[in-house]
Amino acid sequence: MTASTKLKDIFDVASKHGAFYTGGNIQWYEDTLYCQTESSINLLNVETGLVAQSIGDGNESEEVDTIQTFTTDGNKFVSSHRSGLLKLWDQSGKLEKMWKYIHKGPVAKLKLNGNRLASGGSDSIVRIWDLQFQACLLSLKGCQGVVNLVEYHPDDNTLFASADDGKINCYELEKGELITVHDAHFSKVSSITFSHDKKHFMSCGRDKVIVLWQFNKSAPLKTIAVYEAIEVIVSLPIKFKLPGFKPEVGGIYAASAGENGIVRVWDVEKSKEVFVQSNSLVSKATEEGGLAVTHLMYNQKSKSLAVVTVDHNIVIHHLKSFVCTKQFIGFSDEILDVVFFGKDDSHIAVATNSADIKLYNNDSMNCQLLKGHQDLVLSLNVCPADRDLMVSSGKDNSVQVWKLENAIVSCIAVGNRHTSSVGSVCFFSTNRSHFVSASQDTCLKLWELPDSQLQKIQNVEKINLNCKQTVIAHQKDINCVAVSPNDKIVASASQDKTVKLWTGDNLELVGILKGHKRGVWSVRFSPVDQVVVTSSADCTIKLWSVANLSCLKTLEGHESSVLKAEFISKGMQILSAGADGLIKLFNLKNSECQYTMDQHEGRIWAMAIKSDESGFLTGGSDSYLIKWKDVTEEKKQQQQKEMEELVLQEQKLSNYIQSNQLLKALKLALRLERPLQTLKIVQGIIKKGDTGLVDTVKLLRNDQKESLLNCALNWNTNSRHCQPAQLVLNILINELQTGEFRPIGLSKLTEGMLPYTERHFKRLTQMLQDVHFLSYTVNCMQPHARNIDINIGE
Repeated sequence: MTASTKLKDIFDVASKHGAFYTGGNIQWYEDTLYCQTESSINLLNVETGLVAQSIGDGNESEEVDTIQTFTTDGNKFVSSHRSGLLKLWDQSGKLEKMWKYIHKGPVAKLKLNGNRLASGGSDSIVRIWDLQFQACLLSLKGCQGVVNLVEYHPDDNTLFASADDGKINCYELEKGELITVHDAHFSKVSSITFSHDKKHFMSCGRDKVIVLWQFNKSAPLKTIAVYEAIEVIVSLPIKFKLPGFKPEVGGIYAASAGENGIVRVWDVEKSKEVFVQSNSLVSKATEEGGLAVTHLMYNQKSKSLAVVTVDHNIVIHHLKSFVCTKQFIGFSDEILDVVFFGKDDSHIAVATNSADIKLYNNDSMNCQLLKGHQDLVLSLNVCPADRDLMVSSGKDNSVQVWKLENAIVSCIAVGNRHTSSVGSVCFFSTNRSHFVSASQDTCLKLWELPDSQLQKIQNVEKINLNCKQTVIAHQKDINCVAVSPNDKIVASASQDKTVKLWTGDNLELVGILKGHKRGVWSVRFSPVDQVVVTSSADCTIKLWSVANLSCLKTLEGHESSVLKAEFISKGMQILSAGADGLIKLFNLKNSECQYTMDQHEGRIWAMAIKSDESGFLTGGSDSYLIKWKDVTEEKKQQQQKEMEELVLQEQKLSNYIQSNQLLKALKLALRLERPLQTLKIVQGIIKKGDTGLVDTVKLLRNDQKESLLNCALNWNTNSRHCQPAQLVLNILINELQTGEFRPIGLSKLTEGMLPYTERHFKRLTQMLQDVHFLSYTVNCMQPHARNIDINIGE
């Protein structure tokens, strides 16, 4: 430890990345994705990857009114809620109107068309609303089952609706009459889209067909077998480009996606598939039978397709090259581990309740998925000697090594020697070819990665790793494993309440650290001393000597399990994270908690410190990934600037008083909140006469008068200063009666003023009575004194 090491005092949130899409409706206009969650509509800026605005998210104290679905045209929003209300929001997110939707049951689909709204309910009815008067204009019947599809024709005054019976009903909107019934599907219609000529439309469903229709004709023109359940179909514009395909002029083309997670483009008139996506980043259909793709959207401005998957990933492809340009993770579930990956911490690797590792670009938060594990990924670790190397472990009992090269990550090695979930992995500090892993099978394993594999470039076949050493380390699950800075010692922390130290070359037991009363969650070595820090479910953090295995310090401050503890500032401070969502900064010199951060709403499972310690990352059960930055220097500079400004203002105040500019002095004293200085200035004004004080107070602004009133109430508590206080109160009360002065919270001010004023009045009244009595006594004594003087004279 060096005396020159600058300690951290305060951290602030740099950015907060949470769940912005948890399923339901999603729409794309211009540069904004409109995404639905349980309680809000989030506006995601596609360029920055950040949520620019959140609509409908109420106060924490209010009960959440769950959103069933929503619709928008880019300017206004309408949402339906579990409470039975439809709510209209303006572009700024302000609630304009709300009214009952009078459907029997929830609303499944909403669609806007100018000032008209169509709502499809679970009661088989479609209602048309006038948004200006919140009036139901039409009640359209004919559907059977839940109305899951409602679409306006682009030009004509007609509406298309479909329910569980698989029929598409076409209504005219003047009288609400049913014009045409399109019946060709054998299951529920999942999507319809209108062609560019506005004379045809296409429909798809889970009956594995796409049907081409002509308006006002009930018979289908074409039926295309696609051999997969289709969830969504999108019409493509007149002019578009695809890799290796040039569309014919006037043709009708549509893109579809469904259970296979692959986008296909069709020449609908020729019943021909013209393009199949070969670089799909989305998963195949889940084992539970859900559809891999839930939404497909085309954006005319960027000429891109957005694919939304069942696991809430949003993948954007440029149509011309069909290259993935951006990928966003709508919902990450619990964050189990997080690390900075790559040189200069260019990427962030996140392990969630998923078999895929999410790799974010640190600047743009653009995401790619690293596939390789067959079950949930539990732990991540980056090699200190080579920041482009990362090892991961998961519930599939395996460890995998990843290499970052030219912004592309590939798996280069796999180890499958554990017999249970691998909960923690850690690279050696100076040797990039060795790492250790700890598992629920209570075993600690030492792995060796061949140097030849580290020299290979990406896209090589991954090798199977051989375990160099294995030892049965603990009696219960091992929660964490760490390696010392010199690679000589390995530490393992377990649910059996102990931490064990092992030799780094052959995993021989060195010693046992006993003292925690419950399971130990994490262990870390000091970067400069022979010290380890451990955190436990007993709510404590302990520092241990590696040399004699004794407990040096016990840090208390958390009121729940301490899940993570990390050294910073060259081992002079500790950052810890708890199950209560609190992050604490401890100073080891005085063993005190000097700062507490509260932004998470649940357990904090993951914490990663930046290489230069300018910030850190946290993630937890609330699915929030929060970036923190060190603002210690900024705060010190700000405080110094404020102090300098204060000194200047005080000097200016002194100058005003010296030059007898009492009005300016009074205004400045009120702004600086100096009650004593204000009192002296008021007393100086009073010496010039009462009218001077009245004239001065009249020249003050309303907020300045309010500050003066508060000062007067303060003076009024002291009998020595009651005279200037009562004079000021008298002037301000007179102005209050004339309406020139309107303070906030008048009743509270009056309550604070009356008791002391009554006390001063009683005291002065008693003093006045005493003066009168004394005067009477003196007057009565004067004749006797005169008679005595006469007698003496005689």
